Amino acid sequence: MAILTLTDEESLGPVVDHHETVVIDFWAPWCAPCKGFLPILEKASDRHPELAFCRVNTEEHKELAQAFDVESIPTLVVIRDRIMIASQPGMLPEDVLEDLIGKVKELDMDEVREEMAKTEEKKGAEL
Repeated sequence: MAILTLTDEESLGPVVDHHETVVIDFWAPWCAPCKGFLPILEKASDRHPELAFCRVNTEEHKELAQAFDVESIPTLVVIRDRIMIASQPGMLPEDVLEDLIGKVKELDMDEVREEMAKTEEKKGAEL
């Protein structure tokens, strides 16, 4: 499957609307680890055509990187059911990326939403 290029939050909307799981690689053209990660991302994209794989050039699209609190590159973000499940800075080896994808697929999203609701309740009670 092709890797999509995201430029802003508007370009992200249709991707998360049409895919249960979205993997986003935040990168920059001058970043050697980012260049090294691209073939790994491409292989994962081929192995998991049911997922949406995207890239964000942080030099050209700083606002989108800021929206995800990206502080270093490369950073990989995984979204499932419109919920950010993981944000991992640094270049991931192929086996680690595959493990992460497997764990994201196995998540019980009802439990994730339940846990998020509990966290929000605690925050509200602390105010």
